[in-house]
Amino acid sequence: MMGLEQFLEQNYNRLLNQQRRKQPKRSEFVKQSLQQALGEFPEVQSSYTVEQLESTVFSTYIREKIMLHIDGYLSLPIYILTPLEGEGKLPTVLALHGHGYGSKEIVGLTATGEQDTGETIHKHFAVKLVARGMKVIAPEIIGYGERVLDVDKQAGKQSSCYRLATHLLLSGRTVAGIRVAEALRVVDYIETLNDVDRERIGIMGFSGGGLLAAYCAALDDRFKAAVLCGFTSTFKESILRDEHCIDNYLPGILQTAELPEIIGLLAPRPLFIESGTEDKVFPITGVKLAIEQLEQIYKQHEAEAALQIDIFQGVHEINGRVAYDWLKEVLMR
Repeated sequence: MMGLEQFLEQNYNRLLNQQRRKQPKRSEFVKQSLQQALGEFPEVQSSYTVEQLESTVFSTYIREKIMLHIDGYLSLPIYILTPLEGEGKLPTVLALHGHGYGSKEIVGLTATGEQDTGETIHKHFAVKLVARGMKVIAPEIIGYGERVLDVDKQAGKQSSCYRLATHLLLSGRTVAGIRVAEALRVVDYIETLNDVDRERIGIMGFSGGGLLAAYCAALDDRFKAAVLCGFTSTFKESILRDEHCIDNYLPGILQTAELPEIIGLLAPRPLFIESGTEDKVFPITGVKLAIEQLEQIYKQHEAEAALQIDIFQGVHEINGRVAYDWLKEVLMR
């Protein structure tokens, strides 16, 4: 009799063998399958209006907060960090937070909106990027911060991932899909800003924001470079190894590809991966397996130098010791 563990291993191996039946134009097939697994959100393509909410001037940058009202859809709170020094059009980064209290966690604020004197695992990375002369756009991802459902707020929950995901799955959509659709709509807005260099837009995400950054960059080549923090792994060694938030799971995606091949859709564009040796959410064993596969993908594209890695001594957290300057360098080329 087959045990449950054996059944799951057999199922995974069956899907892996199915993936190895290479289709013509494999990358296009994987890209289309990713889009299908995420689900469609065509209404996000409608017009929008912008409402200015806040503006705070610091010694080296301005932090603004706007509300992006998408007609017939939802409203997105967005923080915009702009360096005070610098001339001409700026390299710009779409900065995506992970699980936590939302975009405030990466722009230097506490959950209640005060200036934060400490640091969480997000390390206020949007502030670190603007300090290097890049314009930073930090949207509030649906399900966090100001975008938590009232019923979850009343229950003291920090996110609405579960409630959103289960509702959307019943309608053939995913919470990852709506997040990707919104992020790409934010890029449409970014491209209208007078001080943005449209040819130098990058993306950086941590943990769940890393998932979002990977999928956005895989689907949209407007991103010229990507930094993935605390996310790169294989499905088997991460979300199939331990219990993860339901927002990580895409229906049927393993029928098409393992995670490294999906991330590899970025090739030959510059990609930076950082991960902590003691990360328990995305363990280092899976990170190393994914890196081996990505190195092969970038080699096939004759773009080995475009893939950079930083494995640091740490837990599930942003580090940035190399990533921040690397992103500035590649966007300034």
